[in-house]
Amino acid sequence: MSRPQDELAEEGEEVFKNLTEVKKSQIVMPCHANHRQELSVGQLLKWMDSTACLSAERHAGCPCVTASVDDIHFEHTIGVGQVVNIKAKVNRAFNTSMEVGIVVNCEDLFSDSHWRVCQAFATFVTQRTTGGKVQLRPLVPHTQAEKVEYSLAAERRRMRLVHADIMKDLLTNRAFQQVEVQETEKVVPAERTQVESVELVLPPHANHQVNTFGGQIMAWMENVATIAASRLCNAHPTLQSIDMFHFRGPSQVGDRLVLKAIVNNAFKNSMEVGVCAEAYQGEEPLRHINSAFMTFEVCDRDGKPCTLPKIQPEPLEGRRRYQEAIARKKIRLDRKYIISCKQTEVPLSVPWDLSNQVYLSYNNVSALKMLAARNNWLLNSAKNKVSLYTLEQKQVLSFKIEFEADVQAERAFMVLSDLSKRVEWDPNYERCELIRRVDDDDFLYRVVTPSISNQGGMVQDFILLASRRSPCDSGDPYVIALRSVTLPTHPPTEGYNRGEVLCAGFSIMEVSKTVSKISYFNQASPEVLPYISTDIAGLSSSFYGTFCTCSTFLQDNRDNPTRKDQPPYSTLNSTLL
Repeated sequence: MSRPQDELAEEGEEVFKNLTEVKKSQIVMPCHANHRQELSVGQLLKWMDSTACLSAERHAGCPCVTASVDDIHFEHTIGVGQVVNIKAKVNRAFNTSMEVGIVVNCEDLFSDSHWRVCQAFATFVTQRTTGGKVQLRPLVPHTQAEKVEYSLAAERRRMRLVHADIMKDLLTNRAFQQVEVQETEKVVPAERTQVESVELVLPPHANHQVNTFGGQIMAWMENVATIAASRLCNAHPTLQSIDMFHFRGPSQVGDRLVLKAIVNNAFKNSMEVGVCAEAYQGEEPLRHINSAFMTFEVCDRDGKPCTLPKIQPEPLEGRRRYQEAIARKKIRLDRKYIISCKQTEVPLSVPWDLSNQVYLSYNNVSALKMLAARNNWLLNSAKNKVSLYTLEQKQVLSFKIEFEADVQAERAFMVLSDLSKRVEWDPNYERCELIRRVDDDDFLYRVVTPSISNQGGMVQDFILLASRRSPCDSGDPYVIALRSVTLPTHPPTEGYNRGEVLCAGFSIMEVSKTVSKISYFNQASPEVLPYISTDIAGLSSSFYGTFCTCSTFLQDNRDNPTRKDQPPYSTLNSTLL
């Protein structure tokens, strides 16, 4: 997912020791490696899980177990003799669960070089020996990076809760309901790749509460998945990624763990292997512990991916798994492309559809939160408590306009979210077309703005995804975020210059019960910069007049109820796109 630690660390913030931080360093020995003398991913998963568990227990003050782990993308392998450095710390604590961030780096002792291997986010829940749940105390972030992760943890939690619904909706698409395998192609029957193995859970495999380590279960699952992948390609595959997974039930010492794996689908250069872990003791029925989906590749001697044979799915359940693998690949690419990249690596106007809506919404809100969290904004000008700040980083100019309004933060949020009211306080705003109401928090709009003199009188339009969020906790801001997307139903039209918005929007904080601090942010694209350039150069103060009008409008509407039939939307105008 997003990696704000790397970007924020460049700003040289004060070093603070996080009390939940746990570090583990381990030199890779031959007993930890596979046939290629590389660290087994299963062994790495065990180390990651145990480190994260210790971090969670430091905050909770009681035993914890792994509930879920988000997508993991393995960027590099680790060789024998190299050092694995793992760092885990709690990003945010909710009522009875907490998110733990895990970063894995590799160190070569001979060349003194370091590189990132992977990053993961795991959710842990508390566990009492007497039963029941433990109410966790809130986590207080201190550094800038911690505050960003604290804020983004709420967004990641939001995605986890809707992950199953995304898959269900995607599978209703007819494109994923057809299974066609050409008879002329080299086809491998899926049943040939089936693997089943049984493991006995012993005390070394469990924690102090005799529950099987989640990392140990994942290591066993990785083992059978690798065997299944090898049977398809008749080679030694490399694990590239593991999809988000949830532990559905506990496993204890004495359990017999039944592990089953099969190749669900093979694409040109990758294959998906489905793995299921079930447990039993004595004659009791099998208990479902976990299911996971792993993506493998096979590389030649030059490190280039090899072309894989096609898979012939089994009837009924096999065909279902085959179809779902196609849908998961779509989701996997969306999540990796939109979420895992740094904000500066995500191109403008990413294509929008229902399957990637949740991830684009996450990117939209997280980009604004990360921009707002920067601590090196420079005051450019100020007039009557309306301040203009600028930030230049990596050849990208951003600006922030900040002021206080005598209106409740929630009320300001509702008024500024209603785009239908924009024309009442922004004389330069021309029109806005609601394209689609996605849900209660996300909307698609086509916005038309006035022409810019140096463009020969051509007006601009923007296709925007607007995402809004209410605070998760008392210290969180209200957020209204904007970014450009593309829609096949709304291509660029003659007579309009299609503009782009990378990141823009409002952050609204409560100062008191009747006063709110409103901050507008924008990463200025070439289409937006001309509107604000004279203000930044000190040749104009049009921003002051615009936001004075906005402040007055908020005060005039602070007691008026928001019309329920109006779709909420983030603010936008010709000056502040």
